[in-house]
Amino acid sequence: MLRYILKRLLMMIPVILGISFIIFTIMSLTPGDPARLILGEDAPAEDVVKLRMELGLDDPFPTRFARYIANALRGDFGTSYRTRQPVFKEIFSRLPTTFMIAFFGILIAVTIGLPIGIISAVKQYSLIDTVSTIAAMLLTAMPGFFVGMLLILLCALKLGILPATGIATWKHFIMPSLAVASVTMATFIRMTRSTMLEVIRQDYVRTARAKGASKPLIVFRHCLRNALLPIVTVIGMNFAHQLGGTVMIEAVFAIPGLGSHMVTAVRQKDTPVVMASIIFVAVVAGLMNLIVDILYTYIDPRVKTQYTKR
Repeated sequence: MLRYILKRLLMMIPVILGISFIIFTIMSLTPGDPARLILGEDAPAEDVVKLRMELGLDDPFPTRFARYIANALRGDFGTSYRTRQPVFKEIFSRLPTTFMIAFFGILIAVTIGLPIGIISAVKQYSLIDTVSTIAAMLLTAMPGFFVGMLLILLCALKLGILPATGIATWKHFIMPSLAVASVTMATFIRMTRSTMLEVIRQDYVRTARAKGASKPLIVFRHCLRNALLPIVTVIGMNFAHQLGGTVMIEAVFAIPGLGSHMVTAVRQKDTPVVMASIIFVAVVAGLMNLIVDILYTYIDPRVKTQYTKR
């Protein structure tokens, strides 16, 4: 198992390098001069040329990319063109906010979506199944930012029970987390229902019923455990996605998170911030995939046997 983990970690290196090359190329080809953006449109041309030389923007593309990778390997991801602050200092100052929204959003989605999906599968074609399926389809059709605006209209403007914007108190995280959880919850309901229905029809479930096993034992010990593999995969991938994909939610609730910071950096062609942010999200996604694969071995003993044989 340890060899497998080390192998997966080593496989992440070319993936991160490939992502870095693609993003660096895109940022280099986009129009705009970072030196001009830093100094302003009215800055003298001499100052712009001098700053370009200081930032190394006049060097060829291979030289700039190689220098960036060499500095990144030493832990230096550069300084923001816009704020002149170390890139990782800005990222980690905003990361806790985005992490809390993503974590509570996934937690709410799992807490609500998983039981509803199980009940829908066990009571297929019942009223509960019909209502939950319609609700999941409606939530899938509504973007997260639209749900966020509806929550602001209801909870902040109409009822006045929750603050509309900001992150001053724990109450400020309730509506953003619910908005993030809405689409994810619909995915969990549909995924849990489909995988549970597939497992319920297996021969060993009929055998357990024939032997007189109780319904809760069949559902939770035999069916749910075997249906968890794709569900765990979706949970891990959604959490990694939310760390960099809550841009619209942060914009609706005026939250200074990592997603809105990345969008601002792209607009102002702040290459060091864009590079470091995307590399960070890519590393988190790779680690989440690894954690999901490790969880497979505890959920399904057959997977662990394959790793042991290897």
